[in-house]
Amino acid sequence: MAERYGAPVGGDRPSRGQAVIHPSPSQWFEVAAAARADGFDQLIDLTAVDYLTYSADRALPEGVQPERFEVVASLMSHERRERLRMRVQVPADDPSIPTLFDLWPGAENLEREAYDMFGIVFEGHPDPSRILMPEDWSGHPLRKDYDSGEIPVQFKAASNVR
Repeated sequence: MAERYGAPVGGDRPSRGQAVIHPSPSQWFEVAAAARADGFDQLIDLTAVDYLTYSADRALPEGVQPERFEVVASLMSHERRERLRMRVQVPADDPSIPTLFDLWPGAENLEREAYDMFGIVFEGHPDPSRILMPEDWSGHPLRKDYDSGEIPVQFKAASNVR
C-alpha cells in the first residue's frame, strides 16, 4: 500500500499494523497531500525524536540517510480502517519541514509542541509560537544536548547551613 506514495517503505512488513513510509524533507508535504487525497482523513499524532545518541541503532530503508531528528506523523483512513506512519529525517543544520496544517488543521498544536520541545520549524505554520514553555525560554528541552541544570530544594524545617 505505501509504495503508491513514491517514498521508501520501511521494512518488509507493517509495523504494529501500520504501513510505514519514509519521505525526504522535500517530499514531506507532497506525500502527505497524496495520502490525504487517498482517504487518510485524520492526523492521529505528530511528534519528533532526537537521535543524537542513538543514530546507529535504528533501522531505515535502503537509500534513507539517518539524520539527528525525525518527525513522525500517524495517519488514519476511517473508511478503509487503515493506518499509515510517515517518518521523515530532519537534519540538525536545517531542522525545518513544511507544515501539514493546510491538510489537517489539527496539526497546529502538535507542530507547535515539536517546535517548542525540539526546535523543528514547520514552514508555513500559522502560529509558530511556543505552546508549552514560556515565550522567553531559551532552548528546546527535549533535545538530547539540552542542559537540564538543577534547582536547589529547600524544606521548611531544614537549615540552609551546610
